[in-house]
Amino acid sequence: MSIVVRTLSDQVYGLVRERILSGTIAPGGVIRQDALAAELGVSKIPLREAMARLEQDGLLTSHANRGFFVAPLSATEAEEVFALRLKIEPEAAALASRKATDDDRVAARMALVAMDSQIDPRAPEAVDLNREFHISMVRPSGLMVTTQLIERLHVLAERYVRIHLEPQERHGRAHDEHHALLEAWLAADGATVERLVHDHIAGAREDLRVQLARTAD
Repeated sequence: MSIVVRTLSDQVYGLVRERILSGTIAPGGVIRQDALAAELGVSKIPLREAMARLEQDGLLTSHANRGFFVAPLSATEAEEVFALRLKIEPEAAALASRKATDDDRVAARMALVAMDSQIDPRAPEAVDLNREFHISMVRPSGLMVTTQLIERLHVLAERYVRIHLEPQERHGRAHDEHHALLEAWLAADGATVERLVHDHIAGAREDLRVQLARTAD
């Protein structure tokens, strides 16, 4: 029974997450739990579990007696998340490049191939592929807590990564940056990896500052 509940919870989680990331449910939008349960044919238990996971991911907020709402996009949150990534991700990726095994290098290559094969870089699943690529270049560091923290920051950044890629011209830039980063990482060039990861994150943060400021006006 517990396996079935987890499976249903995963299905609800994936569906609502996709709708949030795609903008089908806009920031501030309410999650109508009764309608969603009826649509999916599930009970309240897997629904509540999924909502709790989405709240932990920073995608939902809950209000007593009012239910769950899609968390608003926040320039303050984006600034904090990307600032934290800048503090720890470049150094962790540099260390990982020097400690990576042949299997680790294959995994990083495959992660980039998977990301490149995504036809629509703004699709909800594209942020998962982006996260896996970045984590594949951190995991070999052997720093478990650091890797978990970076993955958590990527989850919090997902909606911002998606809107960052809305302008068409950024797709090519991100593609080139990812390939240059992987090349340096595979060569175990830690200094270059650290610089490229830093510049990649800082560039996205600067773009988002402009985008979110424009949205707020």
